[in-house]
Amino acid sequence: MSSEREKMTRGEWYDANFDEELLRVRLKTERLCHEFNNMLPGSEKKAVALSSILGTQLPDGLSILAPVYFDYGINTVFGAGTFVNHGCYFMDGAKITVGANVFIGPFCGFYTATHPLKFTERNKGLEKALPITIGNNCWFGANVSVMPGVTIGAGCVIAAGSVVTDDLPDNSLAVGVPATVKKIIEQ
Repeated sequence: MSSEREKMTRGEWYDANFDEELLRVRLKTERLCHEFNNMLPGSEKKAVALSSILGTQLPDGLSILAPVYFDYGINTVFGAGTFVNHGCYFMDGAKITVGANVFIGPFCGFYTATHPLKFTERNKGLEKALPITIGNNCWFGANVSVMPGVTIGAGCVIAAGSVVTDDLPDNSLAVGVPATVKKIIEQ
């Protein structure tokens, strides 16, 4: 029989709300985020704390401003030279892959979780996590939300306040709710 964590990793329905292992891991990550978010700006300990959250060595030039929030941390990977502004949230039940040189504006959210439409299933704590993939050299304006299972191509610009519900091709300027491609950016 599969654990809830194994089901989560495979993109199957899993018990996100009542499984003791997942609750324990999320609590540990929440505490690590709290520690990071309450350190003085410029503290040399911030890189160590962020490395603990992500469970890996940090790529060159990664800059993440506090506060930042992760559900698991270890399911999010950042490329070199990426900048994450204040107040961002990474709901990383599934893998969130952020390319190199990505600029993420304040208060952006990356949501891998989806829930059943029927409340009887939601009340059981079920959810499914689908990966988010972001190409290199993207720019997210403030308050952008990226939904489960979305792939955003390289060189995209997502306008502030947009909600990305579908994949975006390389070099797209996407705007709105839901985000739609307004033009292709000539490089």
